[in-house]
Amino acid sequence: MTKKELSQLYWLNREIEEDKRKLSELEAAAADCTAKITGLPHVSGVHDKIGDLGILIAEQRDLINLKVRQSVIEYNRLNRYIASVDDAQMRMILSLRYVNGLSWQQVAFSMGETDEQYPRRKHNAFLRKSEVDEKDEINVVQ
Repeated sequence: MTKKELSQLYWLNREIEEDKRKLSELEAAAADCTAKITGLPHVSGVHDKIGDLGILIAEQRDLINLKVRQSVIEYNRLNRYIASVDDAQMRMILSLRYVNGLSWQQVAFSMGETDEQYPRRKHNAFLRKSEVDEKDEINVVQ
């Protein structure tokens, strides 16, 4: 598995937080607050502002719900992969980094290390080895 694949849960959760922020802006606008809504198309003329905002709010909620479901699927996929790793220390590094979303320094501290480079180097070596193993496996199958 690549860093990009391992990081999908983190980025999906970031997207969800951004979508929730947008939803709050829309709800504030619908409540006639003076919140600035970014990225909303400007339409001049008379129209049903509350109705339009209601539709946007409903769509935003649906989008958040969809991404939350995707996040659960990604969380389960990531945990299955981590559970398949033989090395307990590497499972801990992967879990702390990609499931819990900790920084490398936080991962190191959680492991009782003071240097954030220790878990990062182990992680990078593991991924390089996994990549080579995957390529060898593909070549054997072909």
